[in-house]
Amino acid sequence: MRIMIVGAGLVGQYLCSKFSSEGQEVILIDRNKEKLDRIEKDLNILTVHGSGASARILAEAGIAKTDLFIAVTDSDEVNLVACIMSKRYDVQTRIARVRSEDFLTPGMSLNEEALGVDLLISPDWAMADEILKLIHVSEAFDTVEFAKGKVMLLGYVVSENNPHVGKSLFDLGRQHGTHQYVMTAIIRDGETIIPRGNDIIKDGDKIYLMVLKHEIAKVEQLFNFASRLPSKVFIIGGGDIGYLVARQLEELNIEIKIVEENEERCKFLSENLAHSLVLNFDGLEAHDLLEEGIDFADLIIAVTGSDTTNILSSLLAKHHGTKRCITKITRHDFIPMLGKLGIDVALSPRRVAADMILRYVRRGSIISVATILDSDAEVMEVTVPDSKTFSNHPLKDYKCPRGSVVGAIVRGDEVFIPSGESVIAPGDNLVIFFTKDAAKEIDDFFSPDE
Repeated sequence: MRIMIVGAGLVGQYLCSKFSSEGQEVILIDRNKEKLDRIEKDLNILTVHGSGASARILAEAGIAKTDLFIAVTDSDEVNLVACIMSKRYDVQTRIARVRSEDFLTPGMSLNEEALGVDLLISPDWAMADEILKLIHVSEAFDTVEFAKGKVMLLGYVVSENNPHVGKSLFDLGRQHGTHQYVMTAIIRDGETIIPRGNDIIKDGDKIYLMVLKHEIAKVEQLFNFASRLPSKVFIIGGGDIGYLVARQLEELNIEIKIVEENEERCKFLSENLAHSLVLNFDGLEAHDLLEEGIDFADLIIAVTGSDTTNILSSLLAKHHGTKRCITKITRHDFIPMLGKLGIDVALSPRRVAADMILRYVRRGSIISVATILDSDAEVMEVTVPDSKTFSNHPLKDYKCPRGSVVGAIVRGDEVFIPSGESVIAPGDNLVIFFTKDAAKEIDDFFSPDE
């Protein structure tokens, strides 16, 4: 596949890295020559210096032979103009990043259809959506939806007092009886393990469970997790993300306090939110936070424009008794170390926005793809091809590529968690967890017979 990306910012670079590692042909366009030269040294891609809103630059970059066009600069206008110009060519899919709410509100005239864009994505809206999912499943540090939301992949941290520490998957199978989940991965010391029966659960492990959405509470109970909606939430930062999250949380009758340093922004928040309490001071003012009851909060959401403020305000709140924190951080490379500092969930806008794009992009029989936080693993939903290889045999009869595991089977409107006896057939959708090393074998395994 030939992929053209306009914009060498954080999202653009992340997408280039992902697509390049898959062996896709990637062309990156940006006006910053130094940045392009640096990226070209690190990745196996072609770079073109110039504006993505220039017809000449697009033509020189080979827009006529492009399958997927993604515009992710910091300018809504450049992204939209670039996508509109690409309509002159036979580009299969066009994606644009936008920040203005005018393009994203349902029912507005400037929508995807009117603009001729297949997907409009806002990093702020994507971040707010991810935060809300994590609030609903409060014990999880990562969530991904599949099968139109009927299946959830949930990441949990195993604490030292968890009763399952020291048990093997065989032990868990005997204890839990019928299959209500699949443990798709264990992440330990930065290494991704596709677990087998004799693998042992250890203190500090990050485990990923594939669960039917309506059975999340039951499976959490099996693993001694207990997600519940918070009753008291502090939001540090009243920008677009903080505002969007507060607006949604108000519908859940949660007590919300928003800390925002900018007085004009505070006026906007007060006028546009129904019952959130807006506080005009710095998110690092410990005395003010304690006076407002940060020590009794169930959750702090730190989403200012400063990584430093987000990290320090989260640590400050946790130190004084806040139960949980969700922290926005722009520097994706900092995320692995934040857990050791006591930050429960660190979210990168780059990763969230890029993953939303990756899930949308369809590649052959692949319906959607999601990357897994701080690992070399991915999950994808793939359609079983109409092939003699797949002719109503049980899952245990197939030699699935090493480093992969089937987490769910989707058949029409029915979704179920598989066992070795589960039969798969052409037309089924399989949700598969796999490590990067297994990606090529997975692709070959599900390729239709020639």
